[in-house]
This record gives sequence, C-alpha cells and structure tokens, in this order.
Amino acid sequence: MDKEPLRNYIQHNSPASRQIVETIAEYFEPCEFAKNDFFLKEGKVSTDYLFLTEGLMRAFSFDTEGNEVTTYFYPKNRMVFEAASFFTHANSAENIQAVTVCKGFTITFEKLNELFHSIPEFREFGRLMLVRGFVEFKQRTLALITKRAEERYKDLIKSNPEIFQYAQLKHIASYLGITDTSLSRLRKEFSKR
Repeated sequence: MDKEPLRNYIQHNSPASRQIVETIAEYFEPCEFAKNDFFLKEGKVSTDYLFLTEGLMRAFSFDTEGNEVTTYFYPKNRMVFEAASFFTHANSAENIQAVTVCKGFTITFEKLNELFHSIPEFREFGRLMLVRGFVEFKQRTLALITKRAEERYKDLIKSNPEIFQYAQLKHIASYLGITDTSLSRLRKEFSKR
C-alpha cells in the first residue's frame, strides 16, 4: 500500500524534513477493515493509532437506555484513536467501527512512544494532533449546547459532506443530538433551498 498520503499528512502537520518524515512513516504498518469491522470495541484497551487513508469510521457508545449514540465520525486523511484508552491503557468506553471499507496505516503505542522519544519533530506532530482533537471535541460539545439543530446540520454538511454519502441517517441524527424524524425534516428543508 502506498504510504504517500501518510507522508504528506505528517509533512503538512509537522516541521519535519522529508528524510525524517520517511523515517517516521517506516514505523507505520498497512491495514484494512471490511465494512462493519471494528477498529476498537468497548471494553478493550486501545493499542493502535490509525491514519485512515480511505473510507469512513465512526465512534459510538450506548446511553443509559441502551441506545447507540454516535460520538464522532472519522473521514479519510485523519488520525483515528480513542485517546483515553490509548494513553491510560484503560478499557475503552467507545467502539470505533468501519462505516465503509477502510484502509490506512497503524502504529502501536510502543512504537509511537519510541518515535516521541527519538524524534523531536514527531513530538511536535503528536502535540498538534492532540491539540486539534481537543479543540474539535470542545467545539462539538459547545455546539450541542449553544447551536440549534439546523446550525449543527449545516456545519456538518460543510465540514464533512462525505458522511451523508456513507453513514446511516440514524447515526448522523444521534451524532447531531436529534431524532431521526428531526433529521428527515432538516434534510427536506435544506433540499428546498
């Protein structure tokens, strides 16, 4: 599998030279997931960090009544991991599942730490990934509180239109914090515009 998308992503998001990017990329192994395969299951420890080059994944958990709630969508050219489990070695409270056939490159916790300790540019890359993830999490949390459903729907269309091509409507609705019926209504309203 061609590692060029991985190398380009690291290069774009770090101060590393091309030679250092090549070294970093060598630590990653190719992987593939069939549609509906799990990258991570609730109750298991997250041991891998994934750069997704093709496909769409989603993270989900269950509410107190046993209903699935989508907590995040991972489009291609993104890092996929469950931070709490990955860094603390605790059992995950989330599942991460392939919505479509997915391809990418993984690195283990041990190899990731080896890179952190040996390549300063990779530390900067890792810091940026964590900061970006935290900012996105904070923005999503605030949007659920401060934005109307219509605004959240519009933001999702603008930021990740591919989600609407591949994800089930019930998963999109739960991610937006609305019912399936509300999502259907929003889709009709937006299609008239």
